[in-house]
Amino acid sequence: MKLAASDFDGTLFIEHEIAKETVEAILSWRQAGHKFGVITGRDYGMLLPQLKFFGVEADFSICNNGAIIFSKNGTVLYQAKIQPSILYDLATHQCLADSLHVAFSQADRTFVYQAKAGSWIVREGRQWNFPVQMIEADKISSLRDVQQISLGFSQLEQAAQAVLQLNLLFGDKVQACQNRGSVDITPLGIDKSTGIEMLLQMKQWEQADVYVIGDESNDLSMICKFGGYAMASARELIQRQAKKVLFLWEVC
Repeated sequence: MKLAASDFDGTLFIEHEIAKETVEAILSWRQAGHKFGVITGRDYGMLLPQLKFFGVEADFSICNNGAIIFSKNGTVLYQAKIQPSILYDLATHQCLADSLHVAFSQADRTFVYQAKAGSWIVREGRQWNFPVQMIEADKISSLRDVQQISLGFSQLEQAAQAVLQLNLLFGDKVQACQNRGSVDITPLGIDKSTGIEMLLQMKQWEQADVYVIGDESNDLSMICKFGGYAMASARELIQRQAKKVLFLWEVC
């Protein structure tokens, strides 16, 4: 058996669509008895409607950069959690002042603090009918079972500075990773490579040949761990770490 894990934005989902040829390739892959899934920084609720819309079926979904894993039918197989005690201090820190949102991801919904004009979390939540609940600062400390905190910046330099500050101040409990204007914060030690490893262990798929593909910084861990592939649109830093650079998404 072979297992393919593909990043979503910029890899499967390009210019607001999943190409028909890609959908057909995934179908052929699964009909041959192999497993296919998406591994993304997105929440499951914002991923699933788009997969259904474009006709993509997946055997698993690894969301929030490896912090939560879903089975084919949407059951949570694994969930890492950020310590509730640091949520308030982190979310209200001054280095987040320019973020378009502070979004707290749970398995079935997203809570958003200080949403501003241009927040793509709010926009996509409305577009795909995913529960996005606005909260005030006094409700943050009561949140539980949060596996990721997501930020969004209009300028790349702002995102880079936020990552530096967050990892300096909270790096003993969480890790922040920049993905262009987005910043994703996950529990310490959690990334896309650990998500795949956890899936393989839980499903007893350790003997499977693993193929991964991505295009951004948060894909580097799995590309390096599994000898993965990079899209031609990826930055040179990411392409250098890949086994092969692809111009179109394809399976082996």
